[in-house]
Amino acid sequence: MRKNTLSKHYHSGKKRNFFKKRTFIFFIGLILGIAIVVSAYLTSVHFSTDESCMVCHVHPHVEDSWKLSTHVNNGSGVKVSCVDCHLPPQNDTWDHYTAKLKLGLKDVWGYMTKDSADFDWDMKSELDHAVKYIPNQSCVKCHQNLFPEGITSDGITAHLYYEENEKKLNLQCISCHLDVGHYNPNYTHSKLTGIPGVTFGVTIDPSMYFKEPTKVNAFEDFEEQIPGTAVTVAMKAIPGGTFQMGSTAKEPFRKEDEGPVRTVTVSPFFMAEIETSWDQYWAFYAQTMSEGRIPPEDVYANNSNPEVDAISGPTPPFGFPDQGWGGGERPAITMTHYAAETFCQWLSQKTGKKYRLPTEAEWEYAARGGTETPYFFPGSPKDYSNLGFWRKIFDAKTDSISPYVIYTNNSRNRTQEPSVVRANPFGLKNMSGNVMEYCADKYDEKAYSKWAEQVTDPLVTEGEEWVVRGGNYASDASELRVAARDYTKHDTWLKTDPQQPKSIWWYSDIRGVGFRVVCEPASAIEQ
Repeated sequence: MRKNTLSKHYHSGKKRNFFKKRTFIFFIGLILGIAIVVSAYLTSVHFSTDESCMVCHVHPHVEDSWKLSTHVNNGSGVKVSCVDCHLPPQNDTWDHYTAKLKLGLKDVWGYMTKDSADFDWDMKSELDHAVKYIPNQSCVKCHQNLFPEGITSDGITAHLYYEENEKKLNLQCISCHLDVGHYNPNYTHSKLTGIPGVTFGVTIDPSMYFKEPTKVNAFEDFEEQIPGTAVTVAMKAIPGGTFQMGSTAKEPFRKEDEGPVRTVTVSPFFMAEIETSWDQYWAFYAQTMSEGRIPPEDVYANNSNPEVDAISGPTPPFGFPDQGWGGGERPAITMTHYAAETFCQWLSQKTGKKYRLPTEAEWEYAARGGTETPYFFPGSPKDYSNLGFWRKIFDAKTDSISPYVIYTNNSRNRTQEPSVVRANPFGLKNMSGNVMEYCADKYDEKAYSKWAEQVTDPLVTEGEEWVVRGGNYASDASELRVAARDYTKHDTWLKTDPQQPKSIWWYSDIRGVGFRVVCEPASAIEQ
């Protein structure tokens, strides 16, 4: 009996010691865990200071531009730190700390392994880059009131439109306020909104608006004045002539739809020196924009009625049309073929001349500028293209082609201003590269084979898609050949458009398409 009692006491004591050890280990582990969490938090706080951010972020102007921005230099006396903008709010704990960990590791790795002298700082200042590192919920947390004291009437209009159409627009605050965190004296966010009632670009004194279009007395270059605006269009006189349209089987990278070669005669015409610019397109938009969503059938009916004076222009863009690349003389992009045609209709109405899109034959004739080679400048597509086996060993030549075209090897993946390239023999810029250009023709891959061997002023009117010519900023040199043909992919280019029915004005999934205008001499030259 005594032995059993001793055995029970022994086992009971052993259990108590076991539980004491487990409790001790638990508390030690708890204390260590708390210590680790606190240490990690304190470390996180330490490395979230502006000074710590500046250690890795060696952009030569980042600190100065931040100090000049409205997030630091403002009337309220509130300073917004780096983490306030570049991380999700702390109340979103998981998102905040996982984002901090990812960015922290990325920054440290980049600081240790990369040379800041190799960075493309201009690209990193663009909207495409900024939206990746500015969580919209951080902006909303600080700016809970979209209509603060002192906001302008244009700002109220823009914010009301944003508030009512936030999901459809799919915009972030940074999309229209790119300069608030890092000051940029050349940035004007009002240019970029694309919202009714908001001024595009610098306000112009109405007394500077043109009252009459340009009078043309001879077939020579002229600068069109668009009445009611301060905008002009430089037009080049393109003499009529006969040329060989298409490419032979010997031309490198030639495709079947480029032949057979035909002898084509085109009548004289005027053609815009550059692709239709944002300055020109916004002038059209400002005078014709449709307030809200108008059924496409109503727009078509209005614009096809010759008795209607007012043209129905584009509805507000559902995105960011210029992609943050800039406006001015950069080519207007993302508009549909119908929008380009409507621009021509508006320009014709404003000037009393006949403006339209070029036919495919006119476009190729003008692009060649009297030459008969793959490009209007010397060189073989094989030398300039990135395609082919040898390009795995040797780089393509760029020195001879880059002065004339904006393409994949020099564009930095966006459009450029026309001033950076040289003109072709007819004085036209960017006929190849920068953006693809709409033509008046429907696309038919066998169009040339249906023509006679000699043809005058041909125009293809049957087909599902429209011809686009010239390649764009993302094109390989092989696609910039003067004879190269392409066409619209309407449904694909509208795939992510949230509207039903889809927009007739703006494409949601193509950046590198635009247009330039031609003018018929008979309508322009005064007798």
